[in-house]
This record gives sequence, C-alpha cells and structure tokens, in this order.
Amino acid sequence: MASSSRPAKMNWGYTFVVGFGFFGISIVWPIFNSLIPPMLEDLGLAAGVIGFIMTWDNILNMFLQPWVGEKSDRTWTRFGRRKPWIMLGAPLAAVFFILIPFVREHFLLIALAILGTNIGMALFRSPTVAFLGDLFPSEQRSKANGVINFMGGVGAAVALLGGGALYKMGAPLPFIVGAGVMLIAMLIVLAFVHEPEEAEAAPAQDSAGLIQNLKEVWEDSDRRGVTILLAILLWFMGWNAMEAFFTIYARNVLGVDPGTGTQMLTAFAAMLILFAIPSGFIATKFGRKRTILAGLGGMLVGLVIGFFIRDARLMLGLLAAMGAFWALVNINSLPIVYDVGGEERIGAYTGLYYFASSLAAISGPILAGTLIDLTNHAMIWLFSAFFMLLAFITMLRLHEAPANPQS
Repeated sequence: MASSSRPAKMNWGYTFVVGFGFFGISIVWPIFNSLIPPMLEDLGLAAGVIGFIMTWDNILNMFLQPWVGEKSDRTWTRFGRRKPWIMLGAPLAAVFFILIPFVREHFLLIALAILGTNIGMALFRSPTVAFLGDLFPSEQRSKANGVINFMGGVGAAVALLGGGALYKMGAPLPFIVGAGVMLIAMLIVLAFVHEPEEAEAAPAQDSAGLIQNLKEVWEDSDRRGVTILLAILLWFMGWNAMEAFFTIYARNVLGVDPGTGTQMLTAFAAMLILFAIPSGFIATKFGRKRTILAGLGGMLVGLVIGFFIRDARLMLGLLAAMGAFWALVNINSLPIVYDVGGEERIGAYTGLYYFASSLAAISGPILAGTLIDLTNHAMIWLFSAFFMLLAFITMLRLHEAPANPQS
C-alpha cells in the first residue's frame, strides 16, 4: 500500500473512531470469560473440562482467523476488504451470545450457544484488527495501537463493571446489553472508517494458507518472526489461564461471588485504559522490545505476589498494577509482527498473531485447569508466572528493528 495515502502526522480523532472496532470486541469477551466459567461450574463440571470449553473459541481462531485475515487481504467488495466480515460475524455472534444465559441449565444448549458465539467473533476479529496495518504506517502503529487498545480497555472496563452489576440483577442482562453495545460499536466502524481506495486496485495474491505462512516464517533467515510469535504464545498462555479461572479462584479462595469477582477485574482494565496510550509513546521513545520486557517483568512479579494474597482489597491493588504492566506488553506486540510481515500481508500476519495467541489460549486454560484439579485454585498464579518468565527470556533474544525517529 502506497505510503502517500497515509498522513505524515497522527489523525487522533480518526484513530479513536477506528478504535470502536476493538471497543466492540472487548465488550463481549470480558463478560464471556468471567461469567461463563461459574455457569459451567454450576453444572458440576471439573475445572479441566471448564478450561477445555473456554478454549473452543481459540481452537476455532487457530484456523478461522488466519484464513479470514488472508482472505480479506485478497478480496474487494463495494463495502471494502474488511467490512464484509464485520457485517457477517457481528450479528451472528450477538444472537448466540444473548442465548447463553437463557440455556445455562442445559449443557448441550449452552455448549451450542458458546460455539455459535465463538464462530461469529472469529469471523470479524482479525479483519477488524487488520485496520491497524491498513490505515497507519509502521512508525505510527504503536501510538495508534495504544489508542485502539485504550478503546478496548474502555470496553473491557464497561463490560466488567457494568456486567458484574447487571449480573446481580439477572443473569441474562449483561449478555443482552453487551451484545447491543457491541453491535452499535461495529455500526460506527462500518459507517465512519474508510478503507484505502487503492486496495481495490491491488493485485490479488495467491492464498498461501496457514501451514504455508507458518512454514515461511519458520524458514525465514530473519528469526524475529519466530521469536516474537513464540513470545506471544508464552505470555498469552499465562494470562489467558488467569483470565479463564480468576472468577472461580475469587469465589473459592477470596470468598466473593462471581459478580464481585468480575467487578474486581475492572481494576486491571482501568489501568490498562490509563496506560494504553502512554505505552505507545514509551515504545516510540525507548523501543518496543524494552517496553515489552518491562511489562513482562512487572507481570511476573505481580503474579508471584498474587499467589500469597488472600484479601480482596489487596487483590484490587495488585490487579491495578498488573493492568499497567500488561499495557506495555499488549500494545506493542502486534506492531512488531507487522514490521516483520511487510505491508502487503497485513491480514495474513494478523492471522498468524492470532494463531499464536489462540494456540496459547487453548493450551493455557487446559493445563491450568488440570493443575487446579490436582492441587488447588491458588496455583493458577504460579502457573501464569512460569509462562511470563519463559516469555521474558524469549523476548531477550529478539533483535528489534530500528524505530523510526519521526513517529
């Protein structure tokens, strides 16, 4: 994509509009991840089984998101490249998401509703996130991703705080309201985000497929692609396991109900919001690798401390600190992946990013759930800390491309 189509300076207002895509996505997942595990536990399922069910979306994402991302690179409609996937996936996800609480007492029905939600979300997440690569040059992506994740953090905070309160009024309410807000956010993206016109004239590329894309990254003499994807795999193994089991941990160890446990995670989301945009500026000044390492180090320390905490108020403070450190990690990983992948394969490398994170989110909760069944709920903290340590070591081996000083 020609660089001439991009402004030399950040258009901050437009960047916030683009961020509504991630806002909409982030409304759904905190409600999904925090309220569904207690529902499954109420059906008498073991932690290992719950962990497996909570990975279904990631099993689908491993295959659907890379395919959808690359497919959206190579097609053009009168609506654009990415937007048709939003128009297909968002309504499908909303319908099944609303159904979940109404069928929560029947395992087969709730399983089908969870699966339908996962399929709908997988169809439009990768194209939505690919707007970061389509609309912003490399030197602006950390800042733009900060804004986009700021919007995602706002969505997560709204979902956790409002969802927890609504849940206490009635289990279906957070799902109904969450689906509605998600659809409104995606309508804003469809109406006001304009895909670059030159994409219409771009020559179609041959579909390499997931396996071929992975093979190309593995065989590339530039090992940065392998290193960053491995680091992403490791840190998401740690955090997705924690996210999947925190409300169960809070109920069984801290003695609070699932709604309160969901609201506790708002402290994490709030600091993620506050540090999202600063994280982009920090990475621009000090480099993405250093910024991510600082975030991983902070997460590691926080997870070790969390193992010893049994007071809900202290846990709130810890979650807040960890939210700030997680922003340093989360904001700057995707821009590095785009730098490695190149301008012509933004969607394909978005898919590879989500392949790594999805593989992590499959293995993390399953392994963590098995560990909990064998030991106790508090072990989730040490499990997550172990994988953050491995991610930190992996990032030390990454050779970062020089930052653009004019960002």
